[in-house]
Amino acid sequence: MVRIAIIGTGGMGNAHAQEYQKIKNCKVVAVCDVAAGRAAAFAEKYKVKQHYTNFADLLDGAEIDAVSIVTPDSTHAQLSLQAMAAGKHVLCEKPLATNYPDALKMARAAARKGVINMINFSYRNSSAIQKAAAIIASGDLGQVVHVHGSYLQSWLSSKVWGDWKTTPAWLWRLSSAHGSRGVLGDVGVHLLDFATFPVGPARTIEAKLRTFSSIKGKQLGGYTLDANDSAVISLEFAGGALASLHTSRWATGQANSVSLVLHAEHGAIRIDLDKSYTRLEICRGKDVDTCSWKTLDCGRTPSIYERFVRSIRTGVNDQPDFARGAEIQKLLDACFTSEETGKSVRI
Repeated sequence: MVRIAIIGTGGMGNAHAQEYQKIKNCKVVAVCDVAAGRAAAFAEKYKVKQHYTNFADLLDGAEIDAVSIVTPDSTHAQLSLQAMAAGKHVLCEKPLATNYPDALKMARAAARKGVINMINFSYRNSSAIQKAAAIIASGDLGQVVHVHGSYLQSWLSSKVWGDWKTTPAWLWRLSSAHGSRGVLGDVGVHLLDFATFPVGPARTIEAKLRTFSSIKGKQLGGYTLDANDSAVISLEFAGGALASLHTSRWATGQANSVSLVLHAEHGAIRIDLDKSYTRLEICRGKDVDTCSWKTLDCGRTPSIYERFVRSIRTGVNDQPDFARGAEIQKLLDACFTSEETGKSVRI
């Protein structure tokens, strides 16, 4: 039995609990949240016997093998380092940290302690993404030359997920003082992983980040709404390909839309997760000259949670690990540097 503690009982904490419940011989045995009422309600909901408001007390008192860190971004580094120091395996929500030095410190600590460490780049759960990476790696389509991708949400312009103005779970994501790195850190992090996973590392990156306070306002209650809510990224890969990536919380009509297109010398792949997590479209061979696309069924791939639990059982760390999280964090930091300087940043 792999015994898990979930740290943070918000929306994604529920998602972690539900996913662990699906895995045989895996059990959530403890939860922790700074709000005692939330921790108790979460424990009751998922029939968890132990709940805490102090993480150190959980590490001292609960018999656990691993933790899921599902707290605001600014706490990821501290809590993960604390857990690893206690010899616990860690699955951490994205982004890994709020800056590259902290992310690198986490990756090095994980390697030094020899614990299983993974970051929840949840779109790796898509077999379409996994298959696209395998096709590109096979060389079947030749050299990748052009990439474009997007991650679009509309919760600032609609109430598709509720009213952000009255919900702390959304408000903190708009406030740098509450640990947010904006839409770039929240979902742009997925987009950067999504693009570089099949194609490879970046050579240079340039970004434009915007915060439309003139529309949504600058202050609401105790929240200063200063975190970026739209981003456009130009990226050059080490292999020479160019990419155009964009993300926004103002994308009216797009509840949570993720897409990627890879153009290579002998064909192309396109993925639209609004359509399917398990199918991609591909243009290759004879279809290239007629611009025809075929749908490829990619089957099922293990979820991040399944990979994490399997890694604990086998002792073999699956991907994406903290080193990968740090690599993406470096790109996030470079985006902020690019916005500040108005220049492209070499990675």
